[in-house]
Amino acid sequence: MWQDLQHCLFDAPFTVIAVAEEGRGAEQARPWIEQARPSYPCLIDSDHRLSALYGMVNVPQCAWIDERGMIVRPPETAGSTDHFRRIDPATRTLAPDLARARLVARAAYIQAVRDWVRTGRHALPQDAVRARLPRITADMALADAHFRLALHLRRHGDAAEAATHFATASRLHPESWSIFRDAQELEPSGLAGGPAFWERVHALGDRPYYPPPEL
Repeated sequence: MWQDLQHCLFDAPFTVIAVAEEGRGAEQARPWIEQARPSYPCLIDSDHRLSALYGMVNVPQCAWIDERGMIVRPPETAGSTDHFRRIDPATRTLAPDLARARLVARAAYIQAVRDWVRTGRHALPQDAVRARLPRITADMALADAHFRLALHLRRHGDAAEAATHFATASRLHPESWSIFRDAQELEPSGLAGGPAFWERVHALGDRPYYPPPEL
């Protein structure tokens, strides 16, 4: 998806910058990056600093930044949809109509990026950007501190104490799926897409996992 976008805009003053939030470190993300063979920069954020700075809570999320270094669209869902919530648990596949709808939504987001680069469409004025930027609360900042402490403890072999701080981080910032998933992946028997993840997704009810971007 992102490589295709980069290729389509090769002649424009534009680049994708991908950031992998991977608490297990660069070597965990390296095979995926090498398999994709991207022509754009791929960075590793093992401490989730990007999420803390921009208020990101899930992946994939994107922020659009113009040539002046100004945010013209704050973090939002980037091409993903909630269709995955209707996946067949036995076959792990989507019905054809749902699969098509997901591809249509992804294509619409990519087209919006192209339109922005070529014409400036979809860029927001600064007052609108400020209004849409997530407000970083004291609990969110404290959650980030507990999360990074948990990562440090986990890397140094103190899994029990790390688990305590992971739990505190999720309690303080329950909207952050990034914190939840990375904590799950760092647990000895945890899976990012395991039963605990699906239980949490089902608990959303009518609330979206991937809020659609307001384009």
